Amino acid sequence: MKAPAPEDFTSPLHGPAVAARVGSALGVCFGVCFLTGLLSHYAQQPAQPVPFPTSPSWGYRVTQGLHVVTGTVAVPLLLVKLWTVYPRFFQRPPRGLRRLAVTALERLSILVLVASAVFMLVTGLANSAQWYPWSFSFRTSHYAVAWVAVGALVLHIAVKLPLIRTELGRRLEEEPGGAVLSRRGLLRTTWLAVGVAALATAGSAVPLLRRVSVLGVRSGEGPQDLPVNKSAVAAGVTATATAPGWALTVAHGDRTVRLTREELLGLEQRTEELPIACVEGWSASGTWTGVRVRDLLDAVGVPQGSDVFVRSLQESGPYRTTVLQAGFADDDRTLVALALDGEPLALDHGFPARLIAPNRPGVLQTKWLDRLEVSA
Repeated sequence: MKAPAPEDFTSPLHGPAVAARVGSALGVCFGVCFLTGLLSHYAQQPAQPVPFPTSPSWGYRVTQGLHVVTGTVAVPLLLVKLWTVYPRFFQRPPRGLRRLAVTALERLSILVLVASAVFMLVTGLANSAQWYPWSFSFRTSHYAVAWVAVGALVLHIAVKLPLIRTELGRRLEEEPGGAVLSRRGLLRTTWLAVGVAALATAGSAVPLLRRVSVLGVRSGEGPQDLPVNKSAVAAGVTATATAPGWALTVAHGDRTVRLTREELLGLEQRTEELPIACVEGWSASGTWTGVRVRDLLDAVGVPQGSDVFVRSLQESGPYRTTVLQAGFADDDRTLVALALDGEPLALDHGFPARLIAPNRPGVLQTKWLDRLEVSA
């Protein structure tokens, strides 16, 4: 069977006019998704040369919501972009070693870009749904491939920039009558698909849209009207978290105090309105009441500017232990929370005590606290 030639594709939709416009939107989405992804990756690093800010308290909620929304709307944009340019893949290589080398590099960059983009979008959407049908580390691989994708994208834009500028500066002409779908019609359909994808996803972070966001992986429902990623049963803490002898250990060098829940409730209580914002893109606000972490650290003589080692009752898992950086530890809004919306913490929300801090990824808001420690 003879392979198709570029001239076999007669539709005016296959060409640079549509590709330049859809590609520009795709580039913006990839850029926003990449930058917000870098921010999220940095926020989860134990050591931060430049301290991650604690304000605004909703900052991570916005950036991670944008990360997931732009990643989702990139799906229809990528499909349309590939459809408009795929006839070029059937073009014969040009004659001449130099032109052949340039064409080969261009097509290789496109192959790398498409492969890495598909990997990023598929694994990112699977992560949003907390579905991991693979054995590799999502966070490490997602971060590494993001650099590959952006590198290939920058190279592709550099090669095609003259053509992109020409096409974007040219008025989009209508085709002669008889076309099933015009260029403008395809673009309108694409923008509509982008809008639908955004609305169908954004509700995970925007409460007003939750009724229409059918792709939102978290609806806001859960114990005390707050979603739960990991239950007490899944974490294996049901017995230890409800044990009568539970006490929170706060240690600094050779100074240690152990506080039962009743003793924590006897200390000065603070109330803060803070969001839980998770890497999957969902977020929700809650009114938390508890003891300032700074007050507990003062009780054992921890100096300002100290990072705090935090340990959960969980028996295993990558976030069983975390580091609470000094900026968060010293912030007055960072609490060892004992209550949510005026009620004692539900077991799935971290009973008997959990950490809550402003502008911090949800995976670091440690539940079922066991120990806070600062080395001497």
